[in-house]
Amino acid sequence: MTQQVQIARGLEGVYVTETKLCRIDGQKGELVYAGYDIFELAEKSSFEETAFLLWNLRLPTRDELESLDRQLKSERPLSSLNERILREIVGQIRPMRALEISVLIAGALDPKSSDLSQEQLRVTAARLAARMPTVIATYHRLRQGLEPVPARDDLGHAANFLWMLRGEEPSELEKRVFDVAMILHAEHEMNASTFAAIVTASTLSDMYSAIASAIGTLKGPLHGGANEAVFRMLQAIGDEANIEPYIEQLLARGERVPGIGHRIYKTTDPRAIILERLGRELAETSPEAHWFHLSTKVRDYLLKRFEGRPLYPNVDFFSASVYKMLGIPHDLYTPIFAMARIAGWTAHLLEQYADNRLVRPNALYEGAPNRPYVPMEQRG
Repeated sequence: MTQQVQIARGLEGVYVTETKLCRIDGQKGELVYAGYDIFELAEKSSFEETAFLLWNLRLPTRDELESLDRQLKSERPLSSLNERILREIVGQIRPMRALEISVLIAGALDPKSSDLSQEQLRVTAARLAARMPTVIATYHRLRQGLEPVPARDDLGHAANFLWMLRGEEPSELEKRVFDVAMILHAEHEMNASTFAAIVTASTLSDMYSAIASAIGTLKGPLHGGANEAVFRMLQAIGDEANIEPYIEQLLARGERVPGIGHRIYKTTDPRAIILERLGRELAETSPEAHWFHLSTKVRDYLLKRFEGRPLYPNVDFFSASVYKMLGIPHDLYTPIFAMARIAGWTAHLLEQYADNRLVRPNALYEGAPNRPYVPMEQRG
C-alpha cells in the first residue's frame, strides 16, 4: 500500500516550533508580544523597551532599560571597513543588499561570532540592532553625495535614525510615530524571514549569518518588499479619480493589490489600525499628506468593491504613506522593516540556540521511477 503523504505547500498550517515571543489570532485581529498586547505597547512602550521584552520575555527595570540604551548607543558607529565598503558600493547596489553585506562584515570582524552562549548572543543582538540604522542612514547620505551624520547620544533609537538620515532633528510627533512604527514591525511570529534565520541557525551557524539569511528573505516583494510596492501603486494612481480604473485593471490581470490581505489575519491587521491613526496625526501638518489620504481612499474603495468578502489592509499598507510623511525614500522602506524586525529575529534565534534541533524537512519524490543508465553512444 502506498503511504498517503499530506503536502503543506508554503508550510501553511504547519507548526515548526514552540515560542514564548509572539501570539497572533488572525480571526480576532490580535497581536501579542510575550504576553503584552500590541495596542498597549504602541501606546506606552518604546522600541528599546520592546527589544528588551523580546530578548528577555519581561519588561525591564529602569536601570536595565538605561543599561540597554547605553549599550545600543555605544554600538552605533560602523567599523572603518564597513564605512569604506559602503563608500565603494554606493549607487551600485540596492539598500537591502548594502544592509546584508554590512551584517556579514560585522560578523567577519567579530572574534566572538562563533560563541553561541546566550550571554554573547545578546551582545550580538544589541550590536546588530544598533548598527542597522547607521548602515541605512550612512548609505542614503553617501548616495546623495553627502557625508554621514554622526549619531547623537541625546536621541533615542528611532529619533536618532531620523536625525542621521535627514540631518535635521525630528519633531516630537515624528519621533513618536517612528518609534511606534518600529515597535509594530519588531516581531510577527514565524514569518518567512524569521524561519529563514532559524533554518540557518539550526546548523549552528552564527547569528550574523542567520540574520543575513533573514534579510535576503525579507527582501522579496511577497514579504518585506510589499511596503515599497504599496508606494509605487500610490504613485501610479496619483489621484483619487484614478483609483477605480487602476484597481480594476490590476485585478483583471490577476494581480494582488499591494498591502491588502494577509495569510494570517482574516480581519484588519491591528498594526494597520495603529498606523492609520498615526498617519492621520501626521497628515494634519505634513506637506506629503496627499499620500495618506489617497491610501484611505484606496482602502475605502476596496472595502466597498469586495463587500461581503472584504480585503483588509495589512501593516505595509499605511506604513508606505507614513514613511513618506516622515521624509523617508521609498526604497528604504524594506531596510527599515529589517531595522525593526532585528529585535524579533534575534529573539527567535535566542530561543533556537537555547534548544537547537537541525531543521531538515522531507520532500515527496514525484519524479521518474528507477531507470537504467544508458551509455552515451546508445542515446542517439
